Amino acid sequence: MKMNSLYSIVKIECVKYWSKPRTYIGFIAITTIVLLIQLALYTDGKNYWDFLTQSLSQSFEIEGMEFNGNMVCFIILQTLIVQMPLMVALVSGDIVSGEVQSGTIRSLLTKPVSRTKILISKFIAAEIYTLALIIWLGVLAYFLSLFLFGKGDVVVLKSDALTVIRSADVGIRFLFAFFMAFLSLSVINCFAFMLSTFSNNSITPIVISMSVVILFTIIGTFDIPLFESIKPYLFTTHTIVWRNFFDNPIDWELIISSTCFLIVHIIVFLGASIYYFNKKDFLQ
Repeated sequence: MKMNSLYSIVKIECVKYWSKPRTYIGFIAITTIVLLIQLALYTDGKNYWDFLTQSLSQSFEIEGMEFNGNMVCFIILQTLIVQMPLMVALVSGDIVSGEVQSGTIRSLLTKPVSRTKILISKFIAAEIYTLALIIWLGVLAYFLSLFLFGKGDVVVLKSDALTVIRSADVGIRFLFAFFMAFLSLSVINCFAFMLSTFSNNSITPIVISMSVVILFTIIGTFDIPLFESIKPYLFTTHTIVWRNFFDNPIDWELIISSTCFLIVHIIVFLGASIYYFNKKDFLQ
């Protein structure tokens, strides 16, 4: 088979992907949340800033810091990155199992194309959707925020300290952060995709993938000794590494380590999907 045949299959899978109403739930949710946050900060951003900095006011004298587009984008990222894995799982968990449940997968397998190529084309279609979500988030959270609030420094607040990222240095950090967010969502996408190949109905992989993400996220929020020993092995622990691009200095060793961890998970999940899909009997 030539490469253009794979391209044709991917196009067909994308058409099927984007013809489902649930595909647009993520875009609607992102648009609604981003616009609400921007509206709230545009009308009452000063009070929100005072609330954020009140715990630091006794140790630091903070003057001249006002909300700007870069700060708004950072706030939006912190808010939405937690919810976006659920948006991805909602769609990717159905991409294979939905066709198994409807029976259309049988007719697809009669085509003179290998099962591996069929599955890869479905995965690429799912990744295109994930990338589209990130690009849409970037357009709204970054460019629209800059248009509404203007440029400025980013102030990253921590429990007992703050980090100031100069405006000239912010753009490249956001670019890396969005790329890391895409890589993180790709892991969730691949995990839900794998569960979709294992299941014969479209609901089970969606529920399981969402439940696992929520469970891992909850474990990551508790500073309990037992959980502390587990956290480094949970992929959700590494999906928030985008925040480290706003440290001064940037901990590149941690970022590279988490990046490798996420890539290995993608390879394992996709490899398991291909292996099982090639062995599965769809005539039963």
